[in-house]
Amino acid sequence: MSTLLLRLAAPMQSWGLNSKFTRRQTEREPTKSAVIGLLACALGRKRTESVNDLNSLKYGVRTDQAGELLTDYQIAKREEKDNPFVSYRQYLSDAIFLAGIEGEESFLRELEAAVRSPVYPLFLGRRSCPPTLPIVLGIRTLSLLEALKTEPYLGKVKTERPPEQLPIMLDDEAGWIMHRDLPVSFSQEHRRYTFRSAEVTYVSFPD
Repeated sequence: MSTLLLRLAAPMQSWGLNSKFTRRQTEREPTKSAVIGLLACALGRKRTESVNDLNSLKYGVRTDQAGELLTDYQIAKREEKDNPFVSYRQYLSDAIFLAGIEGEESFLRELEAAVRSPVYPLFLGRRSCPPTLPIVLGIRTLSLLEALKTEPYLGKVKTERPPEQLPIMLDDEAGWIMHRDLPVSFSQEHRRYTFRSAEVTYVSFPD
């Protein structure tokens, strides 16, 4: 197996998992459904098309720079005659992640080419969050965990002491963490997601 590595960085990101109605929250790391959605956009797939082949890829993400959690407060109206309502939207500011996708190298080559030249615009969780470049870091002939552990640090080393360890969240059938972010359908009429299991491990801060 090989691993395709992606750098997910932007001034603003938002990875919704439990977002409903007027409260749009964000997870602290990219969800699998959002990364699959990004790959589907790159491939030019419509929302009604199957993503089963993308779901089968093993996914993991390393948090190199956690960023700051921000909340956007909005007042809006659906119609002029309606009463205004308050809406809250959360974002991650100045965050940097290393995401990995493990699978057959031939399929990863197809995905790599698509992300480099996407059919549809790419975004990090919301359309208002375009990514900074580079996104594609390349394909490593390593397992997902080894690739995430050995890739050089992507964050900004500031004057304060850097983190001693970086967390890695990755798919694991025996994992004890359950995420409801495996897409069954991206259809706007009936979006559906199911659960996947994951685990957390840590890597020492790279030199």
